[in-house]
Amino acid sequence: MTVSVQQEPPQHTPLKAERTGKWYQLQWFTAADTPAERRLINKLDLLIVPYAFLAYWVKYIDQSNLNNAYVAGLKESLDFHGNELVQLQTMYTLGAVLGQLPFLFLFSRVPMHWLIPFLDISWGLFTLLQYRSSSYAELAAYRFLVGLFEAAFFPAMHYIFGSWYRADEIGRRGGVFYVGLTFGTLTAGLIQAGASARLDGVNGLEGWQWMYIICALMTVPVGVGGYFILPGTPERPNKTFLSEADIELSRVRLEREGHAVGGKTFTWKSFKKFVAGWQLWTLLLLDIFFWNGSVNYSVGGYLLWLKSLKRYSPARINELGAISPALGIFYILAVTFLSDLVLGPAWAITVAHVWNGIGLIILIIWEVPETALWFAFMTTYSAVAMSSVLYGWVNSQLRSSPAERGFAIVLLNMVAQSTTVWTPLLVFPTVEAPRFTKGYSFVLANAICLVVLAHLIRIHLRNKE
Repeated sequence: MTVSVQQEPPQHTPLKAERTGKWYQLQWFTAADTPAERRLINKLDLLIVPYAFLAYWVKYIDQSNLNNAYVAGLKESLDFHGNELVQLQTMYTLGAVLGQLPFLFLFSRVPMHWLIPFLDISWGLFTLLQYRSSSYAELAAYRFLVGLFEAAFFPAMHYIFGSWYRADEIGRRGGVFYVGLTFGTLTAGLIQAGASARLDGVNGLEGWQWMYIICALMTVPVGVGGYFILPGTPERPNKTFLSEADIELSRVRLEREGHAVGGKTFTWKSFKKFVAGWQLWTLLLLDIFFWNGSVNYSVGGYLLWLKSLKRYSPARINELGAISPALGIFYILAVTFLSDLVLGPAWAITVAHVWNGIGLIILIIWEVPETALWFAFMTTYSAVAMSSVLYGWVNSQLRSSPAERGFAIVLLNMVAQSTTVWTPLLVFPTVEAPRFTKGYSFVLANAICLVVLAHLIRIHLRNKE
């Protein structure tokens, strides 16, 4: 049975990608990049990064629109009175976890420029169907299916980044990609605000129903475009815009830095050796701390607090709800660029979660001036700002085998995300809104563990080198 790929490391000495100039000067290339390599990098950037951003943008519009719909009339339309919101969030997460299972071994075996667009179009169709929900059970089924088809997108895009870019290049490209998360959440709020203000009652549909229709109409075209734009991987490339010379140069520059491109199949013995190693499970624990140390951004605490103030219309709530993810754009770009150009992964993670922790402490105390609560909710998206840093770190540590890398990225993401199926049910029950003392305390504890473990890994890697 074959489950992964193993390749002998290159026999030549890898070139070190050195920076030139001052630390504060933005360097998109390194001194080691030849003019031909710079042209190739620009081409890859134009093919991968804009599509990744657009697809992640619509993904998060489709994922986060539940919270916006809930405060814009869905709760009243479907007669919700208990913990239905957190349960629906859990149904999405359950679908997202189970949907990753087939991809543990598939990333290195299937053309990524076919796989990702198929998933895009599929979740767009189930996003559309949510507009016709007439009961909790029907909406729960749609949320599960949206999660099922969105499941592989995030690890798949990071697998593509790791297939074309060096370790010192992934972070900032991943940062631009990850801006789609905050921009999608922001846009979902503005779409719902516009739908509530201008489309409520049109053709007998409420504003929240129109939001789902609009979101689907944005998602499907992006998926279709992916069939032509995404370059796939060097092993299974999409040659619409890449020449054979481009693909060969990509292989050369990656192998020069110790990145394997393709390789030989290996047996259960080799597989078990990989799974038994310390590295995989240490990174898994780090990812679990990350997912649970940032779950505060997805539970809707900020929107529920705005609704509890009883001074804003549904449209105004969704407009104000866009402020926090808008700040997240700055957090993501700052943390990812700092990681690549100045700090490195462990310290970038520290910066992000120190800021996150300040806001969490205020939310735990709660009995503070209202301006302090506003400030605390504005720090929320710093929690996820280092996501691309973490997965870029995983890519670089497992660069010796594409299949091991693909397996690890999916396993880490799937298992870590699976823990958030049940933790919000325990610590963020909707009936306790807007004050989630247990929830914010739990998130703070995970954030502290994340920072500590990141530095233990950093120290170990430094000593090993």
